[in-house]
Amino acid sequence: MQGARRIAIDGPAGSGKSTIGEQLARRLGYLYVDTGAMYRAVAWLAIHEGVDVTNGPELGRLARRAGIVISQPQIADGRQYTVTVNGRDVTWDIRSSAVTRAVSLVSSHPEVRSVLIAQQRAMAQQGRIVMVGRDIGAVVLPDAELKIYLTASLEERARRRYSELLERLGEHNPALPPFEEVMDDIRQRDGVDHDNMQPARDAIVVATDHLSVQEVLDTIYKYVEGSHETGSQSHC
Repeated sequence: MQGARRIAIDGPAGSGKSTIGEQLARRLGYLYVDTGAMYRAVAWLAIHEGVDVTNGPELGRLARRAGIVISQPQIADGRQYTVTVNGRDVTWDIRSSAVTRAVSLVSSHPEVRSVLIAQQRAMAQQGRIVMVGRDIGAVVLPDAELKIYLTASLEERARRRYSELLERLGEHNPALPPFEEVMDDIRQRDGVDHDNMQPARDAIVVATDHLSVQEVLDTIYKYVEGSHETGSQSHC
């Protein structure tokens, strides 16, 4: 869609949102915002401070004082961005297994969502942004000019997530979980996140199982350029 200044990318865990969003933003010269990192930051802070992740009101207060900042990476260690919480770099801390297990529950609380959605909408006001997460097109940015929903099978999403962990941790790292555990984690997250995983009615759905990253980017870029009609749900 020509002139799309706000691009929303949604999809379930492991569907490729972060990789595609970051590369698309770089290609366009847009700001890239991974909203999942913001929820992970709140989950990390809750664990760090011993806050009960089932306590929505307390987590909401925690989110308001978390001082979450997402910025361009300043360290060449494979990160897509830098995340700080009250000035502390937690970019890799928020990817721990403990945070992964807690983040879906943390993000399900309305008190947390209201705080972070307000921050995300404020980020998007400047335009020229690729925002990635869940419910971005349907709830956070319902007036985004272009909405993409990426999807893939559970097995493919688990394979991708395991490959990412393998590359980062190394094959013999005791912190590397078994593939079956990675797939089970994603299955559980799908269950918790189900209500926040529905594509917007006017989203373009892209099934990525048999597509390379470059093929997915090329497909989306055609819509950005306006070479396809948008407005009704399409499947690629």
